[in-house]
Amino acid sequence: MNKPLRRVAIFCGLLILALLVRDNWLQYVRADELNSSDFNRRVLIERYAHARGDIIVDGKPITGSAKTSGSDFAYKRTYVDGPMWAPVTGYASQAFDATQIEKIEDGILTGNDDQLFFDRTLAMFTGEKKKGGDVITTLSGAAQKAAFDGLGKKKGAVAAIDPKTGKILALASTPSYDPSSFAGNSDKDGEAWTKLNEDKDQPKLNRALRETYPPGSTFKVVTAAAALEHGVVSGVDDKTDSPDPYVMPGTTTKLPNEGNIPCKNATLRVALQFSCNTVFGKLGVDVGADNMLETAKKFGFNAEQFVPVRANASIFPEKINQSQTALSSIGQFDTRATPLQMAMVAAAIANDGKLMKPYMIDQLRAPSLDQLSQTDPEELSRPLTQEHAQMLQQMMETVVKEGTGTKAQIEGATVGGKTGTAQHGENNSKNPYAWFISYAKTPDGGSPVAVAVVVEDSDASRDDISGGGLAAPIARDVMKAVLDSKK
Repeated sequence: MNKPLRRVAIFCGLLILALLVRDNWLQYVRADELNSSDFNRRVLIERYAHARGDIIVDGKPITGSAKTSGSDFAYKRTYVDGPMWAPVTGYASQAFDATQIEKIEDGILTGNDDQLFFDRTLAMFTGEKKKGGDVITTLSGAAQKAAFDGLGKKKGAVAAIDPKTGKILALASTPSYDPSSFAGNSDKDGEAWTKLNEDKDQPKLNRALRETYPPGSTFKVVTAAAALEHGVVSGVDDKTDSPDPYVMPGTTTKLPNEGNIPCKNATLRVALQFSCNTVFGKLGVDVGADNMLETAKKFGFNAEQFVPVRANASIFPEKINQSQTALSSIGQFDTRATPLQMAMVAAAIANDGKLMKPYMIDQLRAPSLDQLSQTDPEELSRPLTQEHAQMLQQMMETVVKEGTGTKAQIEGATVGGKTGTAQHGENNSKNPYAWFISYAKTPDGGSPVAVAVVVEDSDASRDDISGGGLAAPIARDVMKAVLDSKK
């Protein structure tokens, strides 16, 4: 071969090599980037070319798909009782992407997940339209409706858990929104989206998972658990050697109680029944900040939870002095908790000290109805022994029988609970938060449900706001809905 021809051949070879490198670079290295690019409209067109799989509750879909007109996106998402289920489903929008279960399980719901490769391949040969898979939740429709209806126009949240398994039975947040209102990509959808984002009440905020509140007196059950676990007290009917008034260490500030209640040297049972700040503030100091933190962490504090939607970490403060420990131990100072977290506290106590990992996706299912995956219950921790958990059950049941939680009583069931009214605003200037945490036992001794309710504000006057008055009836209705569904 002569020299000029050899040079041409080498040059052509280099061009082919460069083409192969470039082709492989685009097809393999940058494939995911290009597929997800906002400029790759063909991917979006394909994504909305078929009906999306459904999210299932009690065997029935709470989602659907509808044909769209005037768009190259063939299908958009629809929702059944959208505002009620939005804290569970999140949204799937042609214009604004997706959140929560809709986002986390997008691959299954669109049919693009690798687990559905066989279904997609089979459809190519059979000529069937591509379909998405389904997400089977752990939710109870009756419990969710009771929670949503109970909150009504009040701002707040409810979380309900099966203590034995960790299955989330209800997850409500108000005010809410209808994900169907902006599921498309029209001007009307854009207007609905803008209005939603400008709403000062933040309807898109999932208060059950993403908002942390001072838990107030509901945290006293954690303090009681810490006192029992670390040997500060030995029994629920033993005196606690608590003065009234109690002056917080290092200060001249008295920790007050609400009203004229029998808190001086009260037993642990009486102190929880009447919600004595003096007793639990002193107990927190006696247990010590480090031991209080250790117990709180065992209950799930100071760590994010994934259910699989991310829940913000609840907080028990670290590196605090004795007076701050006293305030933190009654659910004030910098102690913060999500409703999910406080439902976990109630669930661990109801389940004899064993805390199960909360979750709300039971199964993933292929379009062929074949099961792709199954979530198995998983133990998260042991915050307290069985003996101490049963002591706390006695105390919480006294609260409901003859204490501040009588409005949570359910005929034919054993209910344990704890009320809380947490300060809100600088110098407690705003309406306080009303809390109630509880569990219900069936006559055979099982504990099918644990609930946490927080009411962030309401139309009630300040003096009428209490956990027992506002939050306990909501918790009762949620628990009753679960109990009735198991009959």
